[in-house]
Order: sequence, then structure tokens, then C-alpha cells
Amino acid sequence: MTRATTVKKTAPTPATPAATHGGGVAFVGTGPGDPDLLTVRAVRLIEDADVVITEDPGHADLVLAVRSRAVVTGEETSAEVEFIDGGFGEDGQPLTHAARAKVVVKQAKRGLRIVRLLGGDPFLYASGPEEAQAVAKAGLAFEVVPGVSSVGAVPAYAGIPLTTKDHREVAVVTCGEKVDWTRYRDTPTLVLLSAVGQIGEVAKQLIALGRSPQTPVAMTRVGTTTEQQTITSTLERIAADARAARMSPPAITVIGAVVDLREKLSWFETKPLFGWRVLVPRTKEQSASLSNRLREFGGVPEEVPTISVEPPRNPQQMDKAVRGLVEGRYEWIAFTSVNAVKAVREKFEEYGLDARAFSGLKIAAVGDKTAQAIGAWGLRADLVPSGEQSAAGLLADWPEYDEQLDPINRVFLPRADIATENLVAGLIDLGWECDDVTAYRTVRAAPPPAPTRDAIKTGKFDAVVFTSSSTVRNLVGIAGKPHPSTIIAVIGPATAKTAEEHGLRVDVLAPQPDVDLLVEALAGFGAARRAEMLENGDPVTKPSDRKPSARRRKA
Repeated sequence: MTRATTVKKTAPTPATPAATHGGGVAFVGTGPGDPDLLTVRAVRLIEDADVVITEDPGHADLVLAVRSRAVVTGEETSAEVEFIDGGFGEDGQPLTHAARAKVVVKQAKRGLRIVRLLGGDPFLYASGPEEAQAVAKAGLAFEVVPGVSSVGAVPAYAGIPLTTKDHREVAVVTCGEKVDWTRYRDTPTLVLLSAVGQIGEVAKQLIALGRSPQTPVAMTRVGTTTEQQTITSTLERIAADARAARMSPPAITVIGAVVDLREKLSWFETKPLFGWRVLVPRTKEQSASLSNRLREFGGVPEEVPTISVEPPRNPQQMDKAVRGLVEGRYEWIAFTSVNAVKAVREKFEEYGLDARAFSGLKIAAVGDKTAQAIGAWGLRADLVPSGEQSAAGLLADWPEYDEQLDPINRVFLPRADIATENLVAGLIDLGWECDDVTAYRTVRAAPPPAPTRDAIKTGKFDAVVFTSSSTVRNLVGIAGKPHPSTIIAVIGPATAKTAEEHGLRVDVLAPQPDVDLLVEALAGFGAARRAEMLENGDPVTKPSDRKPSARRRKA
């Protein structure tokens, strides 16, 4: 997992904290699994790191995700990051604490910004203390950034509080060691680590010490992730139930009356799209907000670019229009997409212009998302549809040309090469003249990797969300039709029509053409589906768990 890069070294400054300058290391806790549980300090250090020493394979993806998010938000990061495997040796075997400490000290002496990632909290059930002592012995500076520990986080994600007003004592026990269970005979709540393989023997000993065989027990594996699985049982049944559920490490086990609160407090595994693998066929630039919304409802988005946004084949038309804008040729500029805003902004930067060039110009946006993109440029849209957020909605609110009130009768309309002519025709009917300019082209992206194509065709995705007719056409063109078991969600009637023309049955239609409303509609579908299963006494499954035979394909 080592990535060789060229990193600019800085001179070590012993009196300066290691997290900001050379000569030390920052021990950073990554929490139990959910990357959103990283502390703000942890994110800052990862963004600025020259070298990251990982503990498990997932840490590299975590670092790249954090740093790519910083790039999107315009924050500075070091140009490259070097990964050093601190969890496993070259032979693939786990390193001892002493061996890990040697790796950390060696890197800390390089005079770079070193971040040592550890699961959970660096100083709680981790090798952080041993490694920090080695760094201190070498006379190097270090800092410790606490992380969310799985001890509290995993039960919380399972809906199990460790203490209540009636049960205030809790003990954490590592079962990999020889444990004197008599010490915990009367402790109301026990949290067991590394208990999966020993839970049967542990339960027998606790029952022998006087614990009721009916004492509630919960075991949660890979907690705080969308693969989280929790089983609830009793001391006398937990071993058999864990085997039946094929529970495996890492897992946290909670024993005590607090487990009964899970029935009321389970909030994570009951999310309407929990664990759903959702295909997001969009351009890479547009997929972030949609994917983030899906995660809020428990979904696992997988972005597959189906459209590539390219410059126009003939840039002279855009050049002429931008010069006309600066010279005061237009009364209005109408943005019909976020990509149109981006295209004009890039052209402005090319000419060395900024938002001041829009002085005296009225700005229209086809919807809230486009208006937000305009706002990020420091501008404010003068016209956003009050009703349907579409070209038709924009036309419904667009004022007629009035020669007494409007000194100029021309509109600049930068848009995609495949956009419809309806907006232009409507503006002409209202008395305006339009410079209809191709600002960008949308072309079909390259096919996704073979495993993704196979997952699409064989029903390994639970849902797919289509945000335009072109995403439907292009996905089918580069990857084939989604499997009949896959839930199809579309952003509007036009997209629904295109999906049906391609032999897909539409399950979810957004009430308005808006990404947030589309995701909420899919979440509502998932919630209703889950409620129906519970009402019928059926186990809650995902669409990919079942393969209905005859649905959604049309003759």
C-alpha cells in the first residue's frame, strides 16, 4: 500500500508542534468506521499530511476521501501524500507493537508532517501509547488527537445506551485475555471486546455466577458502517444465535438491561435506505450532493459517470458572447444548468474577468441548484421559477419585453449542445431576441469497469437514480439495462418517459425535478417497503436480496 511520491522536506524545528511542522508525528484516531465521525482536528491534519502511516487497508481510502473533499471546497492540501503501512509487514503478517513503533519513529525522523492513523481512539485499546513512548524516547515531538471509540459509538449506532438513570455502572472487558468474571458479577452493563469466538463460554460463566439466563445481550458487527448488523438475544441463547447469524469480528457485545432499549432507540439500521447499494449515473462534478443525500438515508452510493462535459467544438461563439456581455450587449443572461454557470465562469477566468462584469445585467436561473452555483460566484439570481424548476417554469415567470422599461431586448443563453429549443422559442414569443450559445457539450462517458457492469445487469444494485433522460440513454448504452429487481427512481416525467422507452419500469418519481426531492422520494419508497415487511412479519430485506422473476421489463 506504499505510494512513492516526491515530497518537499522542511527543516525540523524541535520547539514547534509536530502537527504543523517537521520533527514529529500526530497520532490520530479514526473512530470505529464511519468517516463522518472524524474530529475536525483529525481532518485538518490529514489534509496537511506529507506522510500517513496507516493501520488497515481502509485508511488509504479514508485519507483520499478527506483530501478530495478539501479540494472540492477549495481548501489547500499538500500536493502529494505518501502512504506507509504500519499494520502489516512485507510478508502480510500483522506487526507487533514494537515493530509498529519502529516504523513510526523512522518516519517521524524525516522532518515531514507525519500522521499516524489508528482505529478508534489512539490511547484506548490501541497501540498508541507504546508508539508514543517510542517517539518520546527518540526525542521527537508528537501530539494525540482523540478519536471516537467503538466502545461507545457502536452501541450508540445500534440504539443501545450504555448507562441510564437506573443503570449507571458500566465495565469494558477485553475477552482475549484471562478474565476474572467474578469482578463483574454485579455490574449492570458489560461491554465485551473480542468476544465473538468466546461468547458461549463467557455466557456460561456469567450464568454460573448468578446472572439470569434471560439477561439481554446484543452483538453488533462492523458498527457505524452501512454493513452494520446487530442481533439481540439472551445469555443462554447468544452463542447459538451468533452462530446462526454468522457473526464475525470486529464486533461489540453489550450485556444488560440497557439492550432492551434498542427496540425503541434503533435509529441507524432502521434508516429507509440502510445498506442499499445505489447507482448514481451522473457526471462526476454533479454527483456529490446526490451521493451525500443518499448517505443521510443510509444508502451506499456508487458513482458511475455516464456523461462527460466537454468544451464546445467551436469556442468562437462563446468568445463573442462573453465580449458582448462585457460591452453591455445583453439585458439578461439565463443559466439553465450548473454546468452552464461553470462554463461561463471558466471563460471569464480565461479572459481575466470576474463577477464585476455582470454589473447592470439581470440574471435568471432555472432552479435552486443553479442559483446556488451563481451564488458561489458572488452573484444573485434576479429570477428563479416560483413553480416548476424547469425551462417551462422559467418561461412562466419571465417578463415580456417592454421597450419603455427594458433598454436592451437581447438575452444571452449559454447552454448544452443537446438542450431543447423550447426556452428560445418562448423568449422570442415574449418579445426578446436570444443569442443561443453552445457553452458546453455532453458526450457519452466510457463504459464502467466490468465488475460494475456485471453488478448492474445481475441485480447487485438495490436502486438507480436517473436525473435526466440522457443519463438513462447513456447508462443503458455503456452498461446495459438495470436488473428487474433494481428500483428505478427518476427526477421527472420526461426522464420517466425515456426510462419506459428503454424497457424500465419506474418505481419512484420525484414530485418536482429536484435532486433532494428525488432522494427523499426514494427514501419514502424504502420506508414504505420496510413498514410493509414488518407489518407482514417478514424479515427486512433489500431489493438486491430478492430476484423477482417477471417485473419491469417490457415487451
